[in-house]
This record gives sequence, structure tokens and C-alpha cells, in this order.
Amino acid sequence: MNKSNLGVGCVNLNKKAKKYVNRVLNSARLSYGPFIKKFEKKFSSDHGARFGIMVNSGTSALRIAVACLKETEGWQAGDEIIIPAVTFISDANVIIDHNFKPVFVDVDPLTYNIDSSKIEEKINKKTRAIMAVHLFGQAAEMKPIIALAKKYKLKIIEDSCETMYVSYKGRPVGSFGDIACFSTYAAHIITTGVGGIAITGNKRYAGILRSLANHGRDGIYVSIDDRNKKGKELEEIISRRFKFIRPGYSFRLTELEGAIGCAQLEIINQILDRRRKNAHYLIKKLKDLKNYLQLPWHPEYAGHAFMMFPIVIKKGAGINKSALVNYLENKGIETRDMLPLINQPFYKKMYRIRQADYPIANWINNYGFYIGCHQKMGQLELDYIVKSFYQHFKKKNKKVR
Repeated sequence: MNKSNLGVGCVNLNKKAKKYVNRVLNSARLSYGPFIKKFEKKFSSDHGARFGIMVNSGTSALRIAVACLKETEGWQAGDEIIIPAVTFISDANVIIDHNFKPVFVDVDPLTYNIDSSKIEEKINKKTRAIMAVHLFGQAAEMKPIIALAKKYKLKIIEDSCETMYVSYKGRPVGSFGDIACFSTYAAHIITTGVGGIAITGNKRYAGILRSLANHGRDGIYVSIDDRNKKGKELEEIISRRFKFIRPGYSFRLTELEGAIGCAQLEIINQILDRRRKNAHYLIKKLKDLKNYLQLPWHPEYAGHAFMMFPIVIKKGAGINKSALVNYLENKGIETRDMLPLINQPFYKKMYRIRQADYPIANWINNYGFYIGCHQKMGQLELDYIVKSFYQHFKKKNKKVR
């Protein structure tokens, strides 16, 4: 057994990835080039979008998504964007960065995604968008979100940083919103070291997103390949390539990340198959702890990529979360809290949040954690995890079969 494989994620660089990286190094071309272009085209197409803009993180993708819609829709300071009360902190941060207000909605007790039945009560005249987050590898309940967006003329941003290559009722995540954002950071499903991508079916949005990621540059100039144009076209590029038409960011990344990403796309099915098999094995083997632990669940029509394996201690189970996670950590099994947000000091103070107003999020914050089930875990690692759980419960004199 390899205890280094018991982390919440892994980096899986195969021979093809190393070959592609060496090809980039040998070309001496590190800026935007053929590998990034290939990754953008393939990934966006796989997720039902015409355009993809690769950037240096999923957070950066979210930031330019909000900035793009702010520009096109004329949003003003103080406008509101609805987000789930359980999600990674970047969702709220990018909203605040643009002088908007995040409005929190409690989550579903089984899937941990936003509870769509509670969204409408939070919509008012300042609401501009719903940020639908696909958490932990699982597609969110999109049908009612789309209906609400249509009813109130709201935009949809899909935060799919943790979820890719899964479908909801036959459509891939990323194909429901105006803009969708994914992460390829280390330990994610596809890993490029650092990285992310924003996708959209809207050509105008795509041009603005690429401009925003590149200092706000005029979209006529995309890469150094543009210097190969001739005649009037080249003259036009020369006259405009150093013009910046909006405030922007430096969110570019290198061909090295693009090369790794392309290699990962070639094995995505193997990655997902292994993660799902590992997750289902853990669910099966830990079922005798069902009186104490809530294990992952998802409806048949909503796919799950199992970026991680979320667990929540059931109410009244008499299990101390700190004791359990500390025991697992001492056994070499890495754990993480399940993305606490509304109990973070800044947000509690800024928005005067009452935890009692979000009972499911509060329960998850107090009793939830996740472990890994990634593709580098083999049978020995999985059995070790299962054995460790049962050892802890027997140590606590809990009756388990």
C-alpha cells in the first residue's frame, strides 16, 4: 500500500503528458499556442459550448465571467448574485471583487448542491444572476434554476470547477449557463498544475472573456501567430494590437499547462471510470456505518465524477467529528472540511449571517468532511481506508456489523 496515495487528490502525469511537455520545451514556444487552442476547442465542445478560454485558475474563470456579464448587462454596484451556502470561497470573493453582493441559499441535504426550492424567496429587484455550483463532482439540479432565470430574466453562471464530463438529464454540465467555469488545478479531475477554463456559446461573451484574461486587450490580437498575417489584415493588427479597450487581468497561462491538459483529455474516461469504481466500492463497504455516516448519493439523472468523497455525520449519531478526522489523519488518510463558507469570520461579520437561517449548511459545516477516491488509489488503499473507519468505530464501542 502507498500511503502517499491517500490524499484527497492526485497528480497523474503519464508518458504522453511528458512527451507533450517536452515538445513545448523543444519548440521554445511558451505563450498561447497549439496545445492551448486544442484544449480549448476539445474541452468546450465536450461540454456543449462553442468557445473556450483557458486561464490560470478556475477562480480567474469565474472572475472574468462576472466581469463579462457586468459589462454586457450593465450591472451596478450593489447588485446581487445568488450562490449556495456551501461552496468554495472563491464564488463569494469574485462577486465582492466586483462590488456586488453574494446572496446565500441553503443546500439540499442529500446532494449538498444549492436547494433550488429555496432560491425564489431570495430573488428581488437587485438580483442579476444565479451562480449554479456543481459541487464535489455532482451536477446540480438545473431544471428549476433555468426556469427561475427565465422567469426573472436572470443570467446563469455555472461554477463547475469540481465537476466535469458528467451530465444532467442528458446534457453536459457547462451547457446550461451563459458562461461556465472549470478548474484544472492540481488534485482536480483534469490537472494541469494551475489552470482553468471558461466556456460559452455566445461569441460576444467569448471575445470579452479573452480580452479580460489578457489585460483588456483589443480582441484583434490573440497570439504571436497573428504576426503571420499579410497585407491589410496585418496592418490592421499592427495598428490595434497594443490597444486596451477595457480594464482587464493577467490570467494567461503557458503552453506547458495546455500540453498537460491535452494529455489528460486523452485519458479522461479512464480517470472517471476509476474514480467512480473507487467511490462505489467505498459506499458499499462503509454501508454498515449508515446509522452514523451519510455517504454520497445522487439521482440517476444527475451524473457524478467524484472529485472527492463527501461524508456527513448524521444528527444525533453521537460521533465527534474532530475525533474521527484526527484519527483518519493520523492513519495517513487526508481529510478536508466540506467547503465551509457562511461560518467564515469575514462573511459572518460582513453579512451578519445567522447560522440558524441555513440549517443544512450549518449541519454540513459542523459535521461534514471529505476524503479522496481518486484514480491512483488501488485496492490496498481502499481497503485500508475502510478498515480504518471500522477500527475507529469499534474503538468508540459503536455497534457495527
